[in-house]
Amino acid sequence: MPTSSKSRILVFVDEANVTKAASKNFNKTFDWLKFREYIQNYGHEHRELVEMVVYVGVPPATNEWQDRRESKRHYIHWLKSQGFLVYEKNGQARNGGWYKANVDVIMAIDAMDLSLRIKPDTVVLVTGDADFAHLALTIRREGIKVEVASVPQTLSTELRASANSIIDLTKLFDSFGPYTSDDPYALEVTPGSRVVNEYEA
Repeated sequence: MPTSSKSRILVFVDEANVTKAASKNFNKTFDWLKFREYIQNYGHEHRELVEMVVYVGVPPATNEWQDRRESKRHYIHWLKSQGFLVYEKNGQARNGGWYKANVDVIMAIDAMDLSLRIKPDTVVLVTGDADFAHLALTIRREGIKVEVASVPQTLSTELRASANSIIDLTKLFDSFGPYTSDDPYALEVTPGSRVVNEYEA
């Protein structure tokens, strides 16, 4: 009896958006390995994860940000060592002790480019940002299903309406361990405060 072919999925992750949601809204430390497994096996379907691309902002290359930059580099190295494909963007310092590292544009370009070249069955956009609503619609016009993975607290109505379906990450986030400020995989994000590495459009 022939086995059914697996559905090929391509995943794009707005790192700041999803880790901030876990820490600020759930007081949890983001668990990358559990997250990847959850997305791959979502809905108990036969899904083949072609690639999971993570977009990460890096603190500015200045003396005052040196320690945080080095910590973030270790974080990125760990992600790469676990098989994640990481794109990193140097940030620009802003007043008030934070920095801006806009990854939205490059994530959108990559998602469109890779979707057209790889032709997966499904693209998963891990973000709640309304800026990606047009991207979702554009990918769907290519005959590719679009899922958005987020939590209700951070999912924009525009992005929700643009996707074929929504993966609610609430139960997954609830299963994560409690947030700890010294966790190496939850760097620079503190519950109830502004994210130091806030990536804005």
